[in-house]
Amino acid sequence: MRAKVPKLILVVPCYNEEETLPLSSPLFAEELNSLVDSGRVSPESRILFVDDGSKDETWRVISDLDKGNPRFIGIRQSRNRGHQFALWAGLMEARNLGCDVTVTIDCDGQDDVHAMTEMVDEYAKGSEIVYGVRNDRSSDTFFKRFTAECFYRIQAALGVEAVYNHADYRLLSARVLDALSEYGETNLYLRGMIPLVGFNSSKVFYARKERLAGKSHYPFLKMLGFAADGITSLSVKPIRLITLFGAIVSLLTFIMAIWSLVSWMRGDVVRGWTSEVLCVCFLGGIQLVSLGVIGEYVGKIYLETKRRPRAIISDRTWQKTKEGNP
Repeated sequence: MRAKVPKLILVVPCYNEEETLPLSSPLFAEELNSLVDSGRVSPESRILFVDDGSKDETWRVISDLDKGNPRFIGIRQSRNRGHQFALWAGLMEARNLGCDVTVTIDCDGQDDVHAMTEMVDEYAKGSEIVYGVRNDRSSDTFFKRFTAECFYRIQAALGVEAVYNHADYRLLSARVLDALSEYGETNLYLRGMIPLVGFNSSKVFYARKERLAGKSHYPFLKMLGFAADGITSLSVKPIRLITLFGAIVSLLTFIMAIWSLVSWMRGDVVRGWTSEVLCVCFLGGIQLVSLGVIGEYVGKIYLETKRRPRAIISDRTWQKTKEGNP
């Protein structure tokens, strides 16, 4: 058991959540107060909202929450960068604020806030990382459950080290944050990066709920893009599969060439264009798909070489308060 009572910073990424925040923020505050009252975390613990360049009144809501409750603080990115970059910005901000542990959770209310108590208890027992794992997704549609399960299985098959049915609800210690800050890639996929850090880890299981308000910011096409980013950012197995498949196709083509030559020598050649068109279309399709996958990796290399900042914070609620701005 750890002797020190940890300072916890709850990191909550937000994008166009003006409807959801007034409903979910009291749940976060209630759970944090419970953790403080039970002596599990320090009274200095805070809830850090990260506005990912929202186009609605999300920042105003965060600013009002900061004024009404000292446990609420917030930062705003200069523009929308995406969920993973918002998480990263919040984690690094929490690290700079001297936290002992962080818990990341989405603001839509689908993740059970009461699982935080178990996470903090696991940390007290020695875990540096505690994954929140969904063991009941009955609130999701069949299509959502099916695609999510396929997503996790494909990741595993292609060599991505990710925890099955785990999204971004997790506890990280300051030690893990220090190690994570050393990872320099621009293409962020935290679900796969954090298992690479190592350290002792454990799991806490919970049931997924429905959104409190608003609509999901991850439609099917965006989920496909997210899956592709996750796989190509952390695994080169697709490139190796292309190489293997190319070798197999080349072998089959060589066999067909021998068969065609033998058939010509025997005078047993059937005239027609169907087989030729099928072969051309098949090989052309394979080449285009292969070039697309290779291009995805080349594009990521291009972005990595630029070394652009992963987060630019334009506003902090406590700085506004200090300067006397509204």
